[in-house]
Amino acid sequence: MQLGLSVSDSDVSSFTPLVVLELADDTKAEAITWLLNRIRDKQQNGGETPGMLHLGKEKPNPNVFLVGSTLQRLLNGAEDVGLFKEFQDGTMRGFTYANRESFKDFNGEICDFILSDAECQYIIKHELDTLRAKNEEHVPGYPKLKLYPGKSVVRRLQSKGVLIQYFPLHNKEDLKRLSFSWYKKFKLSFQPLDDIRHYFGEGLALYFGFLEYFTFALVPMALIGIPYYLFDWEDYDKYVLFAVFNLVWSTVFLEVWKRCSATLAYGWGTLSRKKAFEEPRAGFHGALGFNPVTGREEPVYPSSKRQLRIYLVSVPFVLLCLYLSFYVMMVYFDMEFWAINIYNENPDIATSILLFVPSIIYAVVIEIMNLLYRFAAEFLTDWENHRLESSFQNHLVLKVLVFNFVNCFASLFYIAFVMQDMVLLRQSLATLLITSQILNQVMEAFLPYWLQRRRNKKVHKRMRRLMGDKELPLLGQVQLETEMNTYLGTFDDYLEQFLLFGYVSLFSCVYPLAAVLVVLNNITEVYSDAFKMCHVFKRPFSEPATNIGVWQLAFETMSIIAVVTNCALIGLSPQMKAYFPESDTQLILIVVTIEHVLLAFKFILAFVIPDVPKHIQVNLAKLEFDSLEALKKRVSTHLCRWCQWQ
Repeated sequence: MQLGLSVSDSDVSSFTPLVVLELADDTKAEAITWLLNRIRDKQQNGGETPGMLHLGKEKPNPNVFLVGSTLQRLLNGAEDVGLFKEFQDGTMRGFTYANRESFKDFNGEICDFILSDAECQYIIKHELDTLRAKNEEHVPGYPKLKLYPGKSVVRRLQSKGVLIQYFPLHNKEDLKRLSFSWYKKFKLSFQPLDDIRHYFGEGLALYFGFLEYFTFALVPMALIGIPYYLFDWEDYDKYVLFAVFNLVWSTVFLEVWKRCSATLAYGWGTLSRKKAFEEPRAGFHGALGFNPVTGREEPVYPSSKRQLRIYLVSVPFVLLCLYLSFYVMMVYFDMEFWAINIYNENPDIATSILLFVPSIIYAVVIEIMNLLYRFAAEFLTDWENHRLESSFQNHLVLKVLVFNFVNCFASLFYIAFVMQDMVLLRQSLATLLITSQILNQVMEAFLPYWLQRRRNKKVHKRMRRLMGDKELPLLGQVQLETEMNTYLGTFDDYLEQFLLFGYVSLFSCVYPLAAVLVVLNNITEVYSDAFKMCHVFKRPFSEPATNIGVWQLAFETMSIIAVVTNCALIGLSPQMKAYFPESDTQLILIVVTIEHVLLAFKFILAFVIPDVPKHIQVNLAKLEFDSLEALKKRVSTHLCRWCQWQ
C-alpha cells in the first residue's frame, strides 16, 4: 500500500485528515475522477481547495480517500454554517471571516483556534452535502445514474450505492485524553461535557448532560426510597406520602432541566444560532418539479399521497400492533394466575421462584416486540416519504413512543386500576425494570463490544497479511474505522431514559427502590455509552443542538400522565378511602379536583419559571442591540459616502 497525494497541491506532511470517503470497490475510474474534481472545484469564493489523500489498494478497497481542508476554507465554512464563537468581550457571536481576529484565542493557527476537530469535520460535511449538480447530467460510467439540477451529488451517489459511506476520522490524541477524563477512572463527579462537546458536538453532549442531570435528580428519590422500602415494605397502603413527593419531583424536574439545557447551549454558542435551512432527505423521492422557495428543480411529492399513506396504512398498522400488545398482555396474566394457583396449592421455594417466571418472560417478550416494532416503524416512516429529516424524526418518534408506552406500561395500569393489586403491581414493576435493564446492558454494551473486538482482530490479521512488517498507523486506523459500527444517533438512548422516567414517575410510590435501580443503571450507562462512543462506533458528525428537541415534549407528556396516575393511586389508597367510607363518588370528585389543581399548578410553574436564565436573556438582548447598532453605523457610513460622492 502506497500512501500518496492523489488530488492536492499541498504537501503530505502538512495535510490533516478529517473525513473518510469510501466508494464502492467496483466504482468506475471516470466516476471517481469526476467526483473528486467536483469536490476540488466546490470552492467559489477564493481560497484553496480541500486536500485529498488517497489510500488506494487492491484489497480490501482501493477507493478510500481522506479529505482535509485548508485553514482559510475552514474559516470561511465556519461563517457559512453559522457557527457562534466567543468574542473578546466574552459574549457569543456569529463567526465572520472578516472579523476573525476579534474572536478569542485566534492567532492564525488552526490548532490554537477555538475551532474544534468536530466543527471542522462538520464544515467539510456541509461542503460535501451542498455539492449540487448544476445541470441535468449523468455520472460518468453510469448512464442510468441521472443527476437533476440542484440535487445533492453526494446523497444521490449514496442512495445508489456508489458512495458507501463518509464519516469523520477519530483523533487519537484527543480521544485518549477524553477517554481518560470520561470513563477510564471511576469517579462520582460531573462528566467533562465541554470536552465531549468539543470532540463529538453539541447534540451528543446534550444527551450526556441530560443523562447526568437525570441521574443526579433521582438521588433524592433514591435516598427517600431506601428507608421507605425498609420500613414500609409490607405495608403497601402507606404510599400516599411518596406519591405526593413523586408529583412534586416530576413537575420540577423538567422545568429545571430546561434552564440547565439553555445554560449549556449558550456556553456552546448554539442557543442564539439560527436554524439552518433544511435540505431534502437523502431517501426523499418524487416527480421532478419546481421548488418556489429555493428556485430549483427538485423532486416533489404531493402531501395528499403522504397523508393517505399515513392514515390508511401506518395508523392501522400501529393499531394492529397495539392490539397484539394487549393480547400478549392477557396471555401474561393467564400465566401469572397459573403460577399463583400453583403456589397456593403447594407453597415452597420452587413455587415461590415460579411466581417471578411469568413476569421475566413477559419482560423479555416486551423487549423483543419493541425491537421488532422499531424496525417496522422505521420502514413505514421511510415509506411515507417525508421530505425533511425533522418531519421524518417527529413521525418516527410518535410511532415508537405510542407503542413502547402501551407495551411497557399497559400491564402495570391494568394491575393498578383494574385488579387493584398493589402487591402484584410492585412485583411486576420490579421484574420489568430489572429485566429490561439487564437486557439493555447486554444488547447495548456487551454485545456490540464483543462483536467489535472480533472485527478488530480480523482487520489486524488482514493488515498484517497485506503489509507484513511495514508500519502505516494511519492506514491501519482508517481500515479499522471503516469496519466499525455506525452510530445511529441518540434516538434509542433517549427512548431508554424516557421509559425509565416513566417507571419512576408513574409507579415508584408502590416500589420505592425503582429510583435506586435507575440510578445504578444510569451510572453504568454513562460508562458503557462513553466506551461505545470512543471504541465501538465510528465517530459521528457533530450536529449543532439547542436542546433535546422533541424528547422534551415527550418527557413533559409523561410528567402530565404521572400527575394523573399518582392522583389516582392516592385515591385508591385505604387512607383516602377511610375518609369516605360510604361515598365513592365524593372521593372521585375530590381526587379529580386535586388532579386538575396540580395540573394547573404545573402549567403555571412552567409559565412563571423562564426556560432561559435571566442573565442569559440579558446577554442575548445586549448582543441583539449591539448588532442593530453596528448595522445602523454601517448604513450611516455608506449614506455619508454616497452623499459625498454626489
